[in-house]
Amino acid sequence: MKEYKTYIFDLDGTLLASLEDLKTSTNYALRMFNMPEHSLEDIRKFVGNGVKKLIERAVPDGLDNPKFEDVYKVFREHYMQHNLDKTAPYPGIIELLAELKRQGKNMAVVSNKFYPATKSLVKHFFGDYIDVAIGEREDIRKKPAPDTVFEAFRQLGVSKENAVYVGDSDVDYKTAVNSGLPCISVLWGFRDKQFLESVGADTFVNHPSEILDYDK
Repeated sequence: MKEYKTYIFDLDGTLLASLEDLKTSTNYALRMFNMPEHSLEDIRKFVGNGVKKLIERAVPDGLDNPKFEDVYKVFREHYMQHNLDKTAPYPGIIELLAELKRQGKNMAVVSNKFYPATKSLVKHFFGDYIDVAIGEREDIRKKPAPDTVFEAFRQLGVSKENAVYVGDSDVDYKTAVNSGLPCISVLWGFRDKQFLESVGADTFVNHPSEILDYDK
């Protein structure tokens, strides 16, 4: 089995359990404009393509709603203030990252979450292990385009040789394919195994420690 030297991680649903805070900020913004709120399962289905797409899916008529930009602005402001309320690493993640760092592996996070939130969350929770975090910004295409992954390689100063992508969604699997990387799909996140298999994923882990088993 190939020895991986570089690990590119998704953030939400892979490293961080963040659904509750996303739900709270989404519903807060909707409530400010007297729009219907959504359940946790609704939000689970809405995430994966960036927070703007999350709000587009949550707002009645999406981008066609004349209040869309206002809702999106309120969401961003609220989320930046409350994204640490309930968000936390999944069990076993810190131990995984600590072991990968001990082994001298390169690590980065690529996310469709907007750039400031991605940077602040990675620094807060994983600053001892991960220095490179790429979020959504205007000058780089979001996943499943490979751009954020390639930017991560650039900042790490490495090539994609002996690199692996780790994520929890169909967007992550497609990002790995578009980047020319193998993909490890985690099953503790926002999508289940049956759905992931339907989009082509074929390598799965049930616990972070199992990721180490693919590095032999």
